[in-house]
Amino acid sequence: MGPPYRKIIHLDMDAFYASVEQRDDPSLQGKPVAVGGSPQGRGVVAACSYEARKFGIHSAMPMARALRACPDLVIVRPDFTRYREASQTVMAILRSVTPLVEPLSLDEAYLDVTENSLNQPLAMEVAKHLKARIRDETRLTASAGVAPNKFLAKIASGWKKPDGLTVIAPGRVESFLQQLPVEALWGVGPVTAKKLRAVGIQRLVDVREVDEEKLRRSVGSLADWLKRLSHGDDPRQVTPDRPWKSISAEDTYPEDLVDLKEMRAEIERLARRVAASVAKKDLVARTVTIKVRYANFTTVTRSHTEEPATRDTGIIVQRALLLLERTEAARRPVRLLGVGVHGLSNAAQIHAAGDLLRL
Repeated sequence: MGPPYRKIIHLDMDAFYASVEQRDDPSLQGKPVAVGGSPQGRGVVAACSYEARKFGIHSAMPMARALRACPDLVIVRPDFTRYREASQTVMAILRSVTPLVEPLSLDEAYLDVTENSLNQPLAMEVAKHLKARIRDETRLTASAGVAPNKFLAKIASGWKKPDGLTVIAPGRVESFLQQLPVEALWGVGPVTAKKLRAVGIQRLVDVREVDEEKLRRSVGSLADWLKRLSHGDDPRQVTPDRPWKSISAEDTYPEDLVDLKEMRAEIERLARRVAASVAKKDLVARTVTIKVRYANFTTVTRSHTEEPATRDTGIIVQRALLLLERTEAARRPVRLLGVGVHGLSNAAQIHAAGDLLRL
């Protein structure tokens, strides 16, 4: 008898930002809504309602193109304060049934409900309970996928949107895999899919049959992982409170920046935003990075690492401004600026370690 199957749920809020806007403004209900930037500048779609998706609109699409596809599109500027509030309510509901909740973003998370506070043996019933509570407490809908691992649960949650629930029981895994195109594999985007199709891999299960050397030539080190996934094997655990690897902020400007003074002001503003986020999460950072995209779309990054790690706003701002001097920003128009921090550690742990060293 093999090991017991894990019971994993992937829960994904439906058109989250747009749904929050439609919930809070009844005049938007039933209308094609896009949340994002201005179509007059370089704004892009951050999220859109299902009514908008019928016109082919999707996230990351330039807002001007979205408006051409749907002239009746209602454009709403994002309000992340309200989205975070809704997200916090949702995550609290998820954690009420298990501590094993791994948020991926504001609107989606994995849960391991092999054991749960409801003492419910059927993960499908846990998912139904969560969906109902989310609807009652937030007036929003979520789609859920239930499966023996993360890979399958993620695919399942997108199977019947919106307000869907798809269960892939262990006995159904093989028949489910047989239906999937190669793009369903985790880590396979359009470019990799094209490479796989060039060697005769059309369906996910075709990966099993292809010569390993041929597969490795096409996708490199991804080959072994794709072979595993093609058999529905994904050993990744649900890991709550994943450590932050980086925090960043960036902006694309409606008109290229040409004044160095204005660029410095923008870098300072972005650095202050990042520093505030670092402090709020009780972290410290060793590395400060800036990103500069020139008018011709060439992008450069500059970084500086220093000990001890810090969360001091003034220091982070100063380091970001010094990095700007190492670019051609003073001589070339700039369309995007960004500031990020890396090498993050928990401030409380560092203080505790320092106290121990002094004992």
